[in-house]
Amino acid sequence: MNLSFWKDRSVLLTGHTGFKGAWTAFLLDSLGARVTGVALEPTPEQPLLRKFHLQERIDHHVSDILNRDKLATIVTKAEPDVVIHMAAQSLVRESYQSPVKTFETNVVGTANLLDCLRAASHKNSVAVVVVTTDKCYKNNELGVPFSEADPLGGQDPYSSSKACTELVVQSYRDSFFSTDDCVISVATGRAGNVIGGGDGSRDRLIPDAMRAFSGGRILHLRNPHSVRPWQHVLEPISGYLTLAEHLYSKGNRFDGGWNFGPTEESTVTVGEVVTKVADLYGEGADFTSVDLENQPHEATLLRLDITKAEEELNWKPRWSLDVSLAKTVDWYKQDLEGADMRRVTRDQISEYLKVASLRTEDQLEN
Repeated sequence: MNLSFWKDRSVLLTGHTGFKGAWTAFLLDSLGARVTGVALEPTPEQPLLRKFHLQERIDHHVSDILNRDKLATIVTKAEPDVVIHMAAQSLVRESYQSPVKTFETNVVGTANLLDCLRAASHKNSVAVVVVTTDKCYKNNELGVPFSEADPLGGQDPYSSSKACTELVVQSYRDSFFSTDDCVISVATGRAGNVIGGGDGSRDRLIPDAMRAFSGGRILHLRNPHSVRPWQHVLEPISGYLTLAEHLYSKGNRFDGGWNFGPTEESTVTVGEVVTKVADLYGEGADFTSVDLENQPHEATLLRLDITKAEEELNWKPRWSLDVSLAKTVDWYKQDLEGADMRRVTRDQISEYLKVASLRTEDQLEN
């Protein structure tokens, strides 16, 4: 990741009011990028737009990506060098409640964005990173790490919609963005289970744990034996930005799908993670497993092979699971204590970049 690349770079970021999107907007703004954000109005469970003061710092637009006309206007005005597409319905259990809305947002919304980019005039290269998920793979539950060459699939509506998103991206790339005179290059980023401060989503382990522990309630685990690749939010974000840099400078050589996951040591069970989180939180942290009948299907085993990103992008994860969990719990506890969360977040970003040997003292703006 080349920090100087982002100075004064025009970046269109969808989904900036969500958890991962807000951290991305914060980092890009800190690196001096000119960020245009388009997303739905944040829900009460999404506090980061306010805590990061993003409305005052970026070009903030409230709009559904299904509104193609408004999206086209935003794309044209932004004249982006880089597009990072994160807007999505991102919850597995919610997808069972609202399957059609999930497919509309994740599949049609992505097609809308790519078509707006196709129709717009571009003076220079445009790098597009579409964020999908590790759940886009057809999961045979063997526990073998998925590589980018593995078949797509997905039983639940969310996973299936993300597999469809991958196909939409492939279709636009092959149909419209692969010609010699096309300046648009597009790739997809597939990350694991992302943790970090400020995620308020329901039915996600860390936010559910923080709500339970801070309220003095027992956390009830649905699937304590499920295995996931856990990673701090800054890890995949650094991967997406690294991928965008390569797309911008070298074009379609770096298109296709890319896995951004943790080391094998950070791929552990839900029960192991929540035990560590409870120890870090301290007093008031308690949990138990529950046997819930008639629950919607969720994958049991998920692992990612990140060899391609390591070898071709020179990207690798920097924080261990223990460090990632410690940073996450500390963020939530400082928030409860009324700390300045822009400062806390900026300090965590600075620490991450320093570990990655990327940061100099003058490369992060206030």
